[in-house]
Amino acid sequence: MKTSKQWIDYFKENSQRNRIDWNLQPTITAEEIKTVLKSLQAWQLGETSDGHNLINASRLYAAKVDDALYVEAVKLFIKEEQKHGNNLGRYLDLIGEKRIKKDWGDSLFRKVRYFNTSMEAWTLAVITVESAAQVFYQSLKNATDCTLLKQICTDILIDEAPHIVFQQERFAMIFELKTSFNKVISWHFYKYFFIATTLVVWVAHRRLFKAGNNNFRQYYKKMMMKFYKTIGSLKPEIVKPKHQYNYKTSF
Repeated sequence: MKTSKQWIDYFKENSQRNRIDWNLQPTITAEEIKTVLKSLQAWQLGETSDGHNLINASRLYAAKVDDALYVEAVKLFIKEEQKHGNNLGRYLDLIGEKRIKKDWGDSLFRKVRYFNTSMEAWTLAVITVESAAQVFYQSLKNATDCTLLKQICTDILIDEAPHIVFQQERFAMIFELKTSFNKVISWHFYKYFFIATTLVVWVAHRRLFKAGNNNFRQYYKKMMMKFYKTIGSLKPEIVKPKHQYNYKTSF
């Protein structure tokens, strides 16, 4: 488990890496644009948040646990997410498509987080969305033969894995401070929240997921595997089955 200082060092080092060749010209076809554009625009908007409320929540949390450096780590995390939004926006500019300013899915998420000052709730939401982002960007990468867009997706996917670890480590620390009873109640809430978000993301972007070789069953299975590797791994002993969990879809 990394300290906040180690995460700061990681984010600063990673910010120096350039994995995208912007000398390449977009080669996305009209048919591919028709399939992926709405999802691409929506996700680009979602990646451009200023993170103001998350920073405020991190400040409150950092003061409670006496970890002032955590706030700086969160700011660098947000900056990396904004880089993703900027790269997607730059790509939209290159293919002559507009950057949207409003999307129902993004609006819903922004309303929820606007009133949220809990680091636990923020971390839960971020892990869930980042997990969906991994499936989304791999699907987007699969849905086009454009080398430039594939490089953008690859860059994001490389960043997303450490992002989830960053959030997962902090989430485990928060969870560990709960009583045994609260752990059980919270864990079930986490699962239902994750599933609900998973379904919302599918409804909003199912065309893109299908174009990237994911039907609903495949998408749902991937998301639940991610749940049990991250948030689900915190399951309290009192609700753990006797045998090791072996996930199978019931669809």
